[in-house]
Order: sequence, then C-alpha cells, then structure tokens
Amino acid sequence: MLHRWRPSASGSFTSGRRRSFSSSGSWWQPGSRSRCCGSATGTVMLLAIAAIAAIGALFIPTLVDQVSGFARKVPDYLHDLTKGRGRLGFLQTKYHLVDKARTALHEGGAKKLFGLTGTAVAITKSVITAVVATVTIVFMTFFMLLEGPSWVERLFGLMRPQSQKRWRAVGHDIYRTVGGYVTGNLLISLIAGVSTAIVLLIMGVPYWVALGLIVGILDLIPLAGATIAGIIIAVVAFLHSIPAGIVVVVFFVVYQQVENHLLQPVVYGRTVQLSPLVVLISVLIGAELAGVLGALAAIPVAGTLQVILVDFLRSRRAATSG
Repeated sequence: MLHRWRPSASGSFTSGRRRSFSSSGSWWQPGSRSRCCGSATGTVMLLAIAAIAAIGALFIPTLVDQVSGFARKVPDYLHDLTKGRGRLGFLQTKYHLVDKARTALHEGGAKKLFGLTGTAVAITKSVITAVVATVTIVFMTFFMLLEGPSWVERLFGLMRPQSQKRWRAVGHDIYRTVGGYVTGNLLISLIAGVSTAIVLLIMGVPYWVALGLIVGILDLIPLAGATIAGIIIAVVAFLHSIPAGIVVVVFFVVYQQVENHLLQPVVYGRTVQLSPLVVLISVLIGAELAGVLGALAAIPVAGTLQVILVDFLRSRRAATSG
C-alpha cells in the first residue's frame, strides 16, 4: 500500500519510511542485491511477455480479422466517396471535396492539396517524435531496471560513507516516482482503450477490438495522442452510422475532460505522489517549454524535484535544530 510522505511540522518524513530504511539497511545493496534485481527484472519481463501472449491468443485472431476486414473496406469507402454515395457521400455531392482535391493535386501537387503544409508537417513531426520517444522510453526503462542498481551502486561508492544512507533513501524515492509514472500512464491508456472498445461494441461499430487497441496505443502520447485517436475512431463510426458517429464524438469529448481533469491527476497523484494541481501545472509547463517531449517528461521530473526538495528541507531543519 502506497503511503504519502511529506515533511511534518518537525521536519521529518513519515515514520514508516524511516523505519523501513533503518531496519532493513540501504535500498541498493552490493553483490547479491544487484544480482537479485537483475533476476527479478528478467522474471517480471518474462511474466509480462507471457501475459501479453495469453491476451494476444484471445484477441489477436479477432484483431487480425477486423484489421483485414477494415483494410478491405477502405477502397470501397473511397469509391463511394468519389461517387457521392455512402455515409460520407455528401462531402462530394454538396461540397465537391473530391473534385477540389483533384484540381489542387493537378495544379500544385501535394503541397497545394494539403494547403497548410507547415502545420501538417509540424503535426506529423510532433506525432512521430512522440511515438519514437515513447518507444525509446520503454526500452530505456527496461535497461535501467536491469542495469540501474549496479550503476547507482558505483555512484554511491564515490560518496562518503556517512552520506550514503541519505542518498540511497532519495534514490529509492526517485526510483519509485519514475516507476509510478510509467505504471500510471499504462493504466490510463488501458482505461482509454477498454472504454472506447465498450462504447463501439454497444453501438455496433465493427472492428471495435482493433479500434480500442489503436486508442490505447495512441493515448500513450501526451497531448495529441487522444485527439488523433478520437478523430480516427469518429470517422470509422460515422462510416458505420450517423448515430454511432455522434455518440462516439460525444464520448470522446466527455472522456477527454474526464481523463485530463480527473484520471490523470488522481492516478498520477497516487502513483507519483503529486497533488492534482502540481500534475496539471507540470504538464502545462513541460508542454510549453519542450512540446510533446516536455509533457511526457514533466510528471516524473516534477516528482523527482519534489523528492530532492523535501530531502533538502529535512536535512536543513535537522542541521539547524542540531
């Protein structure tokens, strides 16, 4: 059970954490502890792969069928659109969208066809950057879990013996903060994917498993991910029926507000141990300073800074009182 830690009036941490470190020694132990961390990480990864394989055995056949069916339907959708038929036929019959696209492509190529080239390129670049960053973080997290304790142990070996206990405690809290952020991000994406799949299933939209998976993956991308997923799912829902499309649009508008203002602050507040206000402010500042990557790193950075600040205040109070 996670317990919050914060400096009290006397400048001390929650007694539980202090007792855990005083009774069990330091968190990162040389020798056997490092080897145990390596084997534990490998065991966890194997269990995760086994769980993914078990889930895949249940859903992958359905997913493959739905993706294949959707891929076969795309040419029909485009053909109906060019002929002014189907759910999106009004775009051609009323707005002559296909004719305008053909004219723009013939006169100015793809640059004129898309018009807002700079904006489109910027959005595409941001999405690709976010995807690459997410994949990179996943692999870095694995290798940090595998090799991190030995690196930290070498770093602690350079410190004075009397200060090692303090910095081991700080390192433990930082490690827990980053791990909590990864867990919280995966949990929120899982909620997004499952809830979307349920809504699509209720509305009778085909390919609901595949579309739910798309939402879960894209929701890992901060800021733009959920919006891109919502657009894709809404288009597919409108192709099925107008009522389904309207319901999906309303669902994503409501869910986006719930995720941004309820799920993220609450989940990250419990896993990273940050207040909801700090979570929101951190994401806004990170996005303003470094865009998507800044938003992705804002919460673990804020949690790390909180750990360091609280430890600094505690040690300073201890020094002045002593």
